[in-house]
Amino acid sequence: MQSFPAAPLAPSRRDLLAGLGLAAAPLVLGAAPRPAHLDRPSPPVQGSRTVLLRRASLVLTMDPAIGSGPLGAVENADVLMRAGAIAAVGTALPTPPGAWVVEASGKLVMPGFVDTHNHLWQSMIRGGCTDRDLFGWFQGCTDPQRGRLSPEALHSFVRLAALDAVQSGVTTLVDWVDIFSYDLVESYVRALAGTGVRFTYAMFPPAPDGALAAKVKRELVDPVPLGSFQIATHAARSAEAHNRAHWETAQELGVMLNSHVLERPEQRADDPIGVLTDIGALGPRLLMNHAIHLTDAEIAALAEHDVRLAHCPLSNMRLASGIMRLSDLGRRGVKVGLGLDGGTNDTSDFHALMKTAIGLQRVRTTEAAVFPQVPDVLRMATLGGAEALGLSDRVGSLTPGKRADLLVIDPAALNFAPRFDWIGQIVFNGRPENIDAVFVDGRALKLGGRLVDVDTARVVREAEAAATCLRAAG
Repeated sequence: MQSFPAAPLAPSRRDLLAGLGLAAAPLVLGAAPRPAHLDRPSPPVQGSRTVLLRRASLVLTMDPAIGSGPLGAVENADVLMRAGAIAAVGTALPTPPGAWVVEASGKLVMPGFVDTHNHLWQSMIRGGCTDRDLFGWFQGCTDPQRGRLSPEALHSFVRLAALDAVQSGVTTLVDWVDIFSYDLVESYVRALAGTGVRFTYAMFPPAPDGALAAKVKRELVDPVPLGSFQIATHAARSAEAHNRAHWETAQELGVMLNSHVLERPEQRADDPIGVLTDIGALGPRLLMNHAIHLTDAEIAALAEHDVRLAHCPLSNMRLASGIMRLSDLGRRGVKVGLGLDGGTNDTSDFHALMKTAIGLQRVRTTEAAVFPQVPDVLRMATLGGAEALGLSDRVGSLTPGKRADLLVIDPAALNFAPRFDWIGQIVFNGRPENIDAVFVDGRALKLGGRLVDVDTARVVREAEAAATCLRAAG
């Protein structure tokens, strides 16, 4: 497990990159105007990371020991963050000396969203291959573009998608990456580190190359305080030796193995569950993505071995892959988080992801009362995702002592108001523009509906230029 040392509230992009030992990337920072409604009489003291969110109308802690109900709801509450951690949640908390006070009256506070599966570089092909299934997507979109990537272009695409995720309320994400050369990996990690998001880099090593994976983890990921590492694989009988080597590397490095499994019915012939069983990988250090076409016996085996799953309902719909048996998995207590899944999700809208996770199960079963219900899917989006990643001791709930990863939602909007059932409205009405503020490790990444110190126009412009060059080269 990695520790997360204290850092200034608003570090520069260069400070973030310094931990990597890499040359600084082109700056995209610019002074964003401070929203007038924020109660910030003076800038936070350098080195001080004490932040008080004051008078939030509703706080969902995801910790029943703190608030009421399964989501730990507290009304008219304050949230105190100190040194990057949650210090207290309660009503009328005293304001510590030197604290930065952010007025949250009329707003909702909850843990940040945990994205358990993504491919950020695929932002370059958003909206592409819209008439293709998974294999057509590979053939028409990902495979032709991956080989054209330069470090500079890759940095632009990853930065664009990661910032989109942050502004949508994502505070932790897992990126499954099958990009091999060290200079590209270096650029990828630099882009992630520069956004301030908490991330896991899941690396698919070429051949069975444990040495390269260890080098990437040691030199690029470990020096980033908010970074962690996984070994990625594609489980298939034809690649069993490769899968075994990946599992051995994951064990040597003390990290999770992350595999795509049964996204399409045709992949049944690959016997991925059998392969993962044979190499000894079934257990809590295995994260399976998609896992749509499972049998009853396989669901029972995953539950018995505490295997973790990433559910990507929007991507699965787009690619006509099928509907995960989420209600059956829920009955067996399998730990499942939600995933955006890169280019085939097209945006980073976690509200749409939650709503779709509920809706698809109702379509599949024609039962409105089927799992998941609103509290279930909100938990999946936060603490459930953290549990799937083995990070629930650090993030996923507003439990004092955990890292201060949270978001503030403004319901005073045309798409959200008027108040009827705010908890239901988070899922069924919410959109990324309702995310007023995002904090990761106690550091503000979004305030007043704007990313902090990010020139978004420049981020978009550089990604557009990189995509135009790659298309021209093809």
